[in-house]
Parts: sequence; C-alpha cells; structure tokens
Amino acid sequence: MKVLGIAGSHRAGSYNGALLRAAREVAPIGMEIEEFDIRELPFYDGDVEAAGDPAPVTAFKEAIRAADALLIATPEYNRGVPGVLKNAIDWASRPPLASPLVNKPVAVMGASTGRGGTARAQEQLRSALEYSRARVLEQPEVLVPEAYTAFGKDGRLVDQAAGEDLSELLAALAKETIASPKLVAA
Repeated sequence: MKVLGIAGSHRAGSYNGALLRAAREVAPIGMEIEEFDIRELPFYDGDVEAAGDPAPVTAFKEAIRAADALLIATPEYNRGVPGVLKNAIDWASRPPLASPLVNKPVAVMGASTGRGGTARAQEQLRSALEYSRARVLEQPEVLVPEAYTAFGKDGRLVDQAAGEDLSELLAALAKETIASPKLVAA
C-alpha cells in the first residue's frame, strides 16, 4: 500500500515533518509512506490553471493519483490551516470533476507547540478535503499538543501516547484503503 505523506510546514525542524517520519517508523507491514514536498507549488491561480498546470502541480497531482491513500500532517497557524497546505489542496482539487482527490482515502494529523494540537487546522483541512470528495477519516485523531515535549532533540517521537494514536490512525487508514475499491475520477 502506497501512502503519500504531505507536511504542511517546510521548516527544517518541523514537528509535522517529524510526525511523518514517525509514521514511517510505525506503519503497518505492507504500508510504504513516501513524502511529497509541496514547497515548489505556485500560488493557485485560475488563469495559470487555464493555461495548463505548471510542472510542480502536474507532479503533485500524479503523485496523488499514484498513491493508494494520503497522510497529511498539518501545523496550526493563527487557528487555521497554513496557507501553503491550503494552496496545495486547492491545486489538487482542480478540475472539480477530475480531481485526484476524488474518493482518495485521507488521514489527517498534526503537531503544534500550543495546547490544541492542531484541532482547528485539522477541522478546516477535513472540510476542504471532504468538499473535494476525498474519503477523510474522522477517527482516530492524532493531535500532538506541546510538541516540544513530544519529540526528542533528535526529532524522534518520544511521547508514547502520541505514538499509539499514530499507530491506530495508520491502521484505520489501511483498513479504509483496503475496504473499498479504487474509483478513478472522470
């Protein structure tokens, strides 16, 4: 099972990048998580889209199509989804009837330095993905608050409860992916 991992933060020491790395370590047997770096995606612009997707957008959409499922790690900026991640979802949702997100199983998780653990950002992200007709898991949730205590200096996840939540999320994603047939967008 091929899962495409997307981190909503580009920072070298990103807790969400570290959360994706932790996911690779606890992934169920048979699940491969490959990360896609969204930093090269241009700002979504309908005129640019009408002229043809730029190469980074085409690569992103092809990576989504080739994956069996998506795993998105989002930080929370100003009580919401970071712009760079929302931009990526906007590109992936186009065109509406042929979006690579249609019927794609998606799991959402997040880590933040605050006490909310990205709950608001995850809610917004789920809403955008559901509107794009992705199959977004609602449970289990992986909310890693005060991430500076959950990760060691080497960037490894040291919080046992967060690790257990992550394992449960990946098992649920595997089950959701296997349970229903892949449908190809029109």
